[in-house]
Amino acid sequence: MPHFLISAAHKSSGKTTLSIGLCAALAESGSIVQPFKKGPDYIDPMWLSKAANRSCHNLDFYTMQESEITETVSRYSKDTDITLIEGNKGLYDGLDLDGSNSNAALASLLKAPVILVLDARGMTRGIAPLILGYQAFDDDINIAGVILNQLGGSRHESKLHAVIEHYTDVKVIGSVYKNPALSIDERHLGLMPSNEDDSADVKIRQIRDIIKDQVDLDLLRSVASTAPVFPEPEVIKQESIQITTPLKIGIVENDAFGFYYPDDLDAIRASGAELVSIDNIRDKTLPEIDALFIGGGFPETRINELEANQSIRTQIRQALENGLPCYAECGGLMYLSRSLSWKDQNGEMVGFIPADCVMHQAPQGRGYIKLEETAHHPWKTYKPSPEPVIAGHEFHYSALENLDTNVKFAYQVKRGAGINGTSDGIIIKNTLACYAHLRDTASNHWTQRFIQFIQNCKQNRN
Repeated sequence: MPHFLISAAHKSSGKTTLSIGLCAALAESGSIVQPFKKGPDYIDPMWLSKAANRSCHNLDFYTMQESEITETVSRYSKDTDITLIEGNKGLYDGLDLDGSNSNAALASLLKAPVILVLDARGMTRGIAPLILGYQAFDDDINIAGVILNQLGGSRHESKLHAVIEHYTDVKVIGSVYKNPALSIDERHLGLMPSNEDDSADVKIRQIRDIIKDQVDLDLLRSVASTAPVFPEPEVIKQESIQITTPLKIGIVENDAFGFYYPDDLDAIRASGAELVSIDNIRDKTLPEIDALFIGGGFPETRINELEANQSIRTQIRQALENGLPCYAECGGLMYLSRSLSWKDQNGEMVGFIPADCVMHQAPQGRGYIKLEETAHHPWKTYKPSPEPVIAGHEFHYSALENLDTNVKFAYQVKRGAGINGTSDGIIIKNTLACYAHLRDTASNHWTQRFIQFIQNCKQNRN
């Protein structure tokens, strides 16, 4: 099971673009490529999924046990030719002083050879002590190769190759020249999501064609093949939830809402429930469903279109008023509010949550969070979380204003911002809407609890 981890000396070295190009180039050459992304990220995995033609899964020490990480990699890499794991930030960067949740820790856990992406702008002889320092910092990490990025030309490339060959034993896997074609548009949350960019496929092919000419794919495969075979991970026993009556869960999916973890959707399908795609920009009617799931995204970029579709806004509000179970995260919370404002735009939204949503210039909540459930949590009696504190993440530039003071909350915020700094998870009828992003993991099987709640609501209605 050849695999490697691609990291960098520091953030913004170009590793995501290179990872996209590598996935696409390896796939074009006939390899079945399984991508993974370290950390709580939606946008990079969307690009990697599209480039590899295979769902990219997240690996995160904060929300997953080590055994879950190894099991996830082993399970999704089975029957593939090569596995690419893209790190986040720099190789040794992380939350803790000891580096226990760093990219290096992930490489060590998975015994993955590391390909280090180095932004070499303005560097010549100085590249050697940089590489040597990264090698010496942790003997357990196998820095098996480097990809030199942002090179100024062939002369610059020749100098760097000579220095690296003379002073180090590291293989140069690729030399990528500075090229504006390798850039992807960015906005406040990072790269433009691939589901929002009509030219995403064209951009991926463009990146692929540059990378495959400037990176030695055969040498890369050779390095990846030095990784030891994944040991059979300890089977994580899970109490699977099987529905007793057919359930249809509507999931809002379009260029404004696309932040969903593939593992979570797999867990929902594994229960036997059916996911029904809903486009709240273009669909005029709400299909017959037993529940609604609205994930995150960028509704602020589609204010006019979302407001214009009054038909489905009205139907969603009426369904929620009638008790339709709903789970909404971040962008979903924004959509369910009375109105959404961004810059000089303002539009009416669903109007189910008694608050107005306003976008700000700076993040209002960003990073890992810890939540503790309150007695009001609507799913509290359904397979309670085995951990008293739930780990998740948030990243929002919006905040709620004019919120009704009588609303109840599902969570106390132990770390993070939430809705008001102390609480998150607005509860109205059978709806739970929060800024928090949760993952279905061994410590928090939220999908099973949501499905049990839906099932109970349906039985009570019947």
